[in-house]
This record gives sequence, structure tokens and C-alpha cells, in this order.
Amino acid sequence: MSDNPANGTAPLVVGVVPGQHPEVLQMAAFLAKTLAAPMICAYVDEASYLVEWDPARSAHRLSLHPDADDARIRETTRELRSVIEARCASLGIDWTLRTLAGDPARAIGRLAADANACMIVVGTPERGIGHRISAALNGSVAAWLSHHQDRPILMVPAAAPAGRK
Repeated sequence: MSDNPANGTAPLVVGVVPGQHPEVLQMAAFLAKTLAAPMICAYVDEASYLVEWDPARSAHRLSLHPDADDARIRETTRELRSVIEARCASLGIDWTLRTLAGDPARAIGRLAADANACMIVVGTPERGIGHRISAALNGSVAAWLSHHQDRPILMVPAAAPAGRK
């Protein structure tokens, strides 16, 4: 793992969330290895909102739930780092994890623009009625990015459960 994924090659920006289907990170790691590109994994804390954006420094955020914020974010970050490390360690991929705030699609889009990413990799909305209702109300990250980005977006679907296609 590296804190600064800059080896001269434009990075891949990968949207990650706890419990995400593994195909997203598997495909992103495969692409990063094939392209010899670093990966910037981006987790967006939706319980926080962006109050200032300064690409030269960290984004400044405020929490909607300040009492539980720090411990929850630290635990989520530890969990995500562990999952990413398990997927990427044997591949020798240069990666970093960034925790962002605000609307996930816009935050990932800002990060990709700031990093001059060669591609954004995200998962498709999860299966099931609950996830469909959430996507209908909140919008899909993949759909928003596909309509508002000038760089390629790879949307990785979850594998169909055994017996279903």
C-alpha cells in the first residue's frame, strides 16, 4: 500500500463500501494490475456533508451524527483497508484508501477529476426491492457518474446467485 499512488500512470478510482459484492474490487484490481496503474479506493461517508472543497488539502466536512462519527469512521476504514489489502497484496498493486464526505457520486467524481483518473470503477445497485427503492429515491452512483463524467465509467454487476441468471 502507498499513501501517494503516483507512479506516472493515471490511477483508477474505485468506489468501495462495506459489504460490497467482491466483483467490484476483483475487477478493479485486475485492471490496475493489467494497466500497471495505481488504485485510489474511495469510501464516501454519507452521514457527513462537505462544507469546503480544496483539492490541495483535505476536504473539510461536518458530521450529521457527530457523537458516533469518529469511532464509526475509524472502524469502517479499518474494515475496508483489510478487504482491499487482502485483494491487492499478492498482486503488487499500489493503492490507497480515501474517505470522502457528501453525495457519493459527486464525491467520487470530484476525486477522479482531481486525480486525473483514467477510469472510475463502481458496482451496480444491489439486487432486491429495498435496494431498488433506495436507488429510485436517492439515485444510483453508477447512473449519475455515467451521465456527468468525461472519463470512462466501468459498472461491475454482482454475480448472479447460483441457479439464477
